[in-house]
Amino acid sequence: MRYLLFILLVGSVATYSCSTTKQQNSQQETDQLEAKISIKPIIESSDSLQLLFTVYNRTKEPQKFCKWHTPFERTMSKYLDIKNENGIEAAYTGAMAKRIMPPPADSYIEVLPGDSLQIKAGIFKDYTLVESGKYTITYNSEQISGLVVKDSVSFIYNK
Repeated sequence: MRYLLFILLVGSVATYSCSTTKQQNSQQETDQLEAKISIKPIIESSDSLQLLFTVYNRTKEPQKFCKWHTPFERTMSKYLDIKNENGIEAAYTGAMAKRIMPPPADSYIEVLPGDSLQIKAGIFKDYTLVESGKYTITYNSEQISGLVVKDSVSFIYNK
């Protein structure tokens, strides 16, 4: 009987802590900036590879994000993963800057409540697509910028 009470007590504590963690995670998600990436569905080799990057502040407070590893600064890092349908990654040929931590104050951009920021980024100059096919782009720098990008985007490249 004593073991049964112990098991029930441990189970109750575990359940409570999990539900508290879920509530905290849910609150954190609503306190974050969200970004979306989009691109034309079909890209010819003569086209420019223009990525549209939009940051949304759906909170009731001004929010800031670090512009490092985003298109809001000139390319200084590999912030995108571009892979073909076989999982082969496009070669990144752009700059790779070393950074001081923590980022200085001028590295942050503020987004007002209910507002959004948008920028187009030409990424052909930084990534080499070797062959035709379907490619998927994923944002890989959420930990640095503080932006949450939930979805990847795909396009067909015709060389």
